[in-house]
Amino acid sequence: MTERLPHEKGFHVSWDQIHRDARALAWRLDGQGPDNGAWRAVVAITRGGLVPAMIVSRELDIRIVDTISVQSYAHQDRGEARVTKSPQAELMGDGTGILVVDDLVDSGKTLELVKGLYPKAHFATVYAKPSGKPMVQTYITEVSQDTWIFFPWDMALQYVEPFRGKD
Repeated sequence: MTERLPHEKGFHVSWDQIHRDARALAWRLDGQGPDNGAWRAVVAITRGGLVPAMIVSRELDIRIVDTISVQSYAHQDRGEARVTKSPQAELMGDGTGILVVDDLVDSGKTLELVKGLYPKAHFATVYAKPSGKPMVQTYITEVSQDTWIFFPWDMALQYVEPFRGKD
């Protein structure tokens, strides 16, 4: 059996779909925070977590939003995860009351890194693959490990590289 290219077993997500799925994530998280059901803040794992985190923060009326930048991919090649920008230390503490949002948990390496920094945060993703599922407490849709998810910010009628080259 020949190995498939990423686009051959793809799950194409439209803007409408990511919006619906991120709202579903918010509904699942509503009232689940440790402070009488409330969350202190949302932290998006950039870049993929920015859109779902914005939607979740809007739906749950969470006004404090920060980011943690973790780089683990260069185009479609996975490398060692590393933090390139951290959220405000005084906001984060050990993560209690913080909702960390990403678009996808794949291998779980990104979330493992962030969870090591903020062990009491709640980790939520829109999509989850089996290898990464143990790292996330809340997700909406599971996809197979060998499926490549094409997000709308990466797509036009065909894949479009960012202006400054490969991401």
